[in-house]
Amino acid sequence: MKYTTLPNTDIKVSKICLGSMTWGEQNTEAEGHAQMDYALERGVNFIDTAEMYSVPGNPNTQGSTESIIGTWLAKNNNRDQVVLASKITGPLRFFEHIRKNLNFSKEALNDALTKSLKRLQTDYLDLYQLHWPERGVNVFGVRDYTHNAEWEDNIAQVLEALESFVKEGKIRQIGLSNETPWGLMRYSEEAKKGAKKMITVQNAYNLLNRRDEIGLSEVLLREEVGYLAYSPLAFGVLAGKYLNNNKPENARVTLFPNYSRYSSEQSNKATMLYNEIAKKHGISLTQMALAFVTQQPFMTSNIIGATNLDQLKENIDSIHLHLSDEIITEINAVHTQFPNPAP
Repeated sequence: MKYTTLPNTDIKVSKICLGSMTWGEQNTEAEGHAQMDYALERGVNFIDTAEMYSVPGNPNTQGSTESIIGTWLAKNNNRDQVVLASKITGPLRFFEHIRKNLNFSKEALNDALTKSLKRLQTDYLDLYQLHWPERGVNVFGVRDYTHNAEWEDNIAQVLEALESFVKEGKIRQIGLSNETPWGLMRYSEEAKKGAKKMITVQNAYNLLNRRDEIGLSEVLLREEVGYLAYSPLAFGVLAGKYLNNNKPENARVTLFPNYSRYSSEQSNKATMLYNEIAKKHGISLTQMALAFVTQQPFMTSNIIGATNLDQLKENIDSIHLHLSDEIITEINAVHTQFPNPAP
């Protein structure tokens, strides 16, 4: 395994992070435990979760992923061996079963954090993230920005509330998710005034969605903020499993057809071309897609997700693959032809 640190901290994390959002829906508790056992054995020490997991969002399974991680930590008594990240849910009416005040007020943060810590059976989180902004932003498959003039800037107040939990020892570091260049710079502005700094951004990034290279990547590097990539395989599309209209049994897009973010005609055409590059060079599309993400200069850790141990092994093994300049050139040629078909 390869390691780095969360920027400007002594928190050592593996370059591969174990995602967990299927545990409690597509995966049982025993399967989640087996994935964590195997990942830790392979040197993965970084686990990412959220209060809203498992997915899809469901009142009956909300919090199940954190509970599965909690029973694993309690069983193994190994909290000191893992870096644990979770998230508070942002405003979205679909998730009002979690709490009515889906915002980042101190009251909401306290409610979310207290319940997450209880489910996780720990007294602190290494990284606590805002799952998506309170203001409207163009994420989750939305390409163009629509301005929300009603949002009132409360960034300073959010940071003040988060810092109070840092001082209590419940959080070590804080981060963002599904955030834009403006959002990160706004938080960084407060940090330069003395507020607690957001040290990471967790966004979707993969061969079909490279839009963060356009503006956010420079901000990350110049502001010394880490980047955590989720959906590096684009809901499994970049594993090639859905090529030629295949619908594998128990695969996510088969089970949940509304997860269509990476299933457009343009995305399918691009995926076919990426698959041809992988075949030409004798590597799997899965590992090529993951290696591309991991070796980006702004990348801190690549959040993989698997529903079985064979997938998990292949995903973790991608850490040993470094794509040559020739392969990168061929990938970029496809990207020029089909730029960001799935933002």
